[in-house]
Amino acid sequence: MAVVGGGIAGASAAWALAEEGHEVAVVEREDSLAAHSTGRSAAQFLSSYSGPINRELSAESQPFLEGNANGWADHQLMSPRAVLWVSPDAGREQLDAIAAANQSIGVAFDTLDGEGARDLCPVLDPSWVHGGVVEHGGYDIDVAELHQAYVRAARSAGATVMRHRGVRRMARHGTGWQLDTDGPAIRAGIVVNAAGAWADEIAEMAGAAPLGLIPYRRTIFTFTSQHPSEHWPLVIGADESFYFKPEGAGQFLGSPADEHPDEPCDAKPRELDVAAGIEAVNRATLLDVRSIRSAWAGLRTFSPDRNPVVGFDRDIEGFFWCAGQGGTGIQTSPAVARLTASLISASSSGPSEHAALASLAPKLSPERFRA
Repeated sequence: MAVVGGGIAGASAAWALAEEGHEVAVVEREDSLAAHSTGRSAAQFLSSYSGPINRELSAESQPFLEGNANGWADHQLMSPRAVLWVSPDAGREQLDAIAAANQSIGVAFDTLDGEGARDLCPVLDPSWVHGGVVEHGGYDIDVAELHQAYVRAARSAGATVMRHRGVRRMARHGTGWQLDTDGPAIRAGIVVNAAGAWADEIAEMAGAAPLGLIPYRRTIFTFTSQHPSEHWPLVIGADESFYFKPEGAGQFLGSPADEHPDEPCDAKPRELDVAAGIEAVNRATLLDVRSIRSAWAGLRTFSPDRNPVVGFDRDIEGFFWCAGQGGTGIQTSPAVARLTASLISASSSGPSEHAALASLAPKLSPERFRA
């Protein structure tokens, strides 16, 4: 089968499918397998993030990530880092909702007053911060190493990886597909659409109706500080108007946590968005950010209900969706990949050893968007 897209969704799907004995080819248009969203992630695991379905997928994925991708990673993938949600007095209801989300999934957390929040992050402005919630189940994720672990595992199980192979056309031939690419044509029984921001375009190429996936641009920048910050938490505005965290000695990573609808593209940061991020960080802290070292942007692609789309298209034989992972694609990738393999294996060669994940299938099926 052909997996279209070599980012975290495609690489993880290739691993899970190859491990179950399928013949897999990853077809990637770029020179790098993680050129867009995957390679531009803020690299954080937050158990409480997003809605209930994504939290369940995150919980299913955590043991794999903590186990260093079943040993395929060359070093530890997850490093503990607390997550501190903060707000001025007007954000109390938002903090209550964050506390409730942590409580619903059994993640350890504490509610804090302004002084308690400043104990964890001393540069928070005492005139701004009035409260916080600290989530103790957060981690930094080595995204590049996780992606490479998937690729190593997939190749070890027989998968092939094809770069510079943008798909130009595809059509059904008999019981399978022919994909015309920038290189030789590829024959496959099943196409797995893991094309990220381009997933609706790939679907239309296959004759499937698009699902209304929307890529949203997010901006990230780095800046320096002399504060001894290595063990500080990831700090997020409770209204999700900004976040920042230590990123090595004397350096921070920051963002306005923006979501701007965009076209599928090689996203670039915009000066206004960087300026908004700097303003938000300065408003909440004493960091006094005046300049940045670097900035970039990435696309986070969401389905209409902001949950992933995993399953066969009911109208197009042999066309499987693995898209719309939005802001949780990294931390949910093990569970989404295993569900992908479970559904495809059940359709082609009997039950999968990961069939327990199939209980999530109706909630993630593309059929939920079909009239």
